[in-house]
Formats: sequence, structure tokens, C-alpha cells
Amino acid sequence: MRYELDIYGVLVPALLLWLIVAYALSAVVSRIMQRFGLYRLVWHRALFNFALYVCLLGVVVYFSEFLP
Repeated sequence: MRYELDIYGVLVPALLLWLIVAYALSAVVSRIMQRFGLYRLVWHRALFNFALYVCLLGVVVYFSEFLP
């Protein structure tokens, strides 16, 4: 596992990139849920969005192990 990534000579913590990717995925999933009206099934939208973000972050970190 790499903890730092070298992007054009700048060392960036890998967690920062994972957070950005998870945020983008969360935004996409949120838009899809809003478009199909699935938020009417959710009790507390902000809590649900946070839990979704944490779950997606876990998925991104897990799959980052398989990257070269």
C-alpha cells in the first residue's frame, strides 16, 4: 500500500485522493437517487448521505489495494 503519491514532483497523501474520488461517487449516486425519487424512502437525508459517503470511501480504499 502506498501512503503518498508523487504527482509531478508533489507528494500528495493517498487518503486525499481517495476522499475526492469517494466524494465524486457520492455525488453521482445522490443525483441518481434524487432523479428516481428514492430519497422519499430515507428518514434523514443528511445522515444517509454521510453514511453513503463513508461506505463509498471504504470501497474506494479497499479497491485501491489492487491498483499497480
